[in-house]
Amino acid sequence: MSVEHFHSICNRHMGRAVVIRTRDGRSHRGIIRHVSPTRVFLEPIGPRRGGFGYGFGGFGYGWWGFGAGIALGFIAGVSLLWWW
Repeated sequence: MSVEHFHSICNRHMGRAVVIRTRDGRSHRGIIRHVSPTRVFLEPIGPRRGGFGYGFGGFGYGWWGFGAGIALGFIAGVSLLWWW
């Protein structure tokens, strides 16, 4: 799927809890807080409030005041978390 496709999905679901799966097999859970032309930024959810293994550790939320940005071109899938 294209970058434009995932950009549209992320914009449509701003403020919703999602799981984003990347092409390297990682899963990232969070609430979509910002979508730029190239990245989506998540506020992490769950017991660990740091970044997603990108070196943010205990520094809170990183760029834009949220978690690490995930490149739209690196996304393999987006799923809504209905239970959250």
